Amino acid sequence: MISVHQAYNLKQGTIVQGKWNHSRYRIIKSLGCGATGIVYLAECPKGRVALKMSNNSTAIISEVNVLKKFGKVQGSILGPSLLDVDDWFSPSSSQLMHFYAMEYLDGENLFQFINKRGEEWLEVFLLQLLGDLQNLHETGWVFGDLKPDNVIIIPSPPKIRWLDVGGTTLQGRAIKEYTEFFDRGYWGLGSRKAEPSYDLFCVAMMIMNVAYPHRFIKKGDGHTQLIRMIEQKSLLMKYKPILLKAFEGKYADAVQMKNDLVQLRMRSDKRNVPKQVHRQRAPSQKKKKGIWETILLLIAVLIGYFVYIYTNLL
Repeated sequence: MISVHQAYNLKQGTIVQGKWNHSRYRIIKSLGCGATGIVYLAECPKGRVALKMSNNSTAIISEVNVLKKFGKVQGSILGPSLLDVDDWFSPSSSQLMHFYAMEYLDGENLFQFINKRGEEWLEVFLLQLLGDLQNLHETGWVFGDLKPDNVIIIPSPPKIRWLDVGGTTLQGRAIKEYTEFFDRGYWGLGSRKAEPSYDLFCVAMMIMNVAYPHRFIKKGDGHTQLIRMIEQKSLLMKYKPILLKAFEGKYADAVQMKNDLVQLRMRSDKRNVPKQVHRQRAPSQKKKKGIWETILLLIAVLIGYFVYIYTNLL
């Protein structure tokens, strides 16, 4: 039996033509593969698109439904836009392949962006991400397999966007796809039930991943180990109260975590204000002192002048 990766190992230049809609796509290269299929960068008359191919029709239908849901969320762009859904019979593998075409998001991964522009951008993207998660959770879904690999930073202006929606799961069900490092079940800190707190644990682990790009494996008690890893990095110590609440499942929704992040930012800004005020006030105080000295000098000169005139008149 041909594996999904063998069946969908399409060469550059391969033409994929939909059986029903007849749209043509020319394969450029593979963008990545997952449990249910492979995503390709492809070209069509309208430009470049991302093409997700799978032999699992149920998985494709599920992901298509998620993208349709994303498209209906008011005032927010969550995942890539859905462009086409179709089937294709592959001459090389003699298999019927299911695929959908979606918007191709061109940008940088989270690590690349932060390494180039600084860690302060992490806070910006976290606030964006938590806002998007709240919108998703309100529709009754959980992202599930949330990790840096499944997001991208698009430019002008920089914004975090979701790439792969394969792990998105209806709330209340078991998480469909997960990656151990970001999975609270792996760390012994909760179940794999699809609920907002699962995604918020993943967000906390994304922060950990920024500090530990190569990640680390579980050794002993997960909670104790994570605290120890936090205390070894100054970046993580800044977020420690938020990380611990996320690890312990104390956030009921993304809004609470977002509010804590905003409060953290405000406290950080307040700590910096006194020094700035001091630096700003010092020149002002010197200026005022100089003005009074000038006034007093003028008064002294005038008094001396009038005394001189008065003395000569006598």
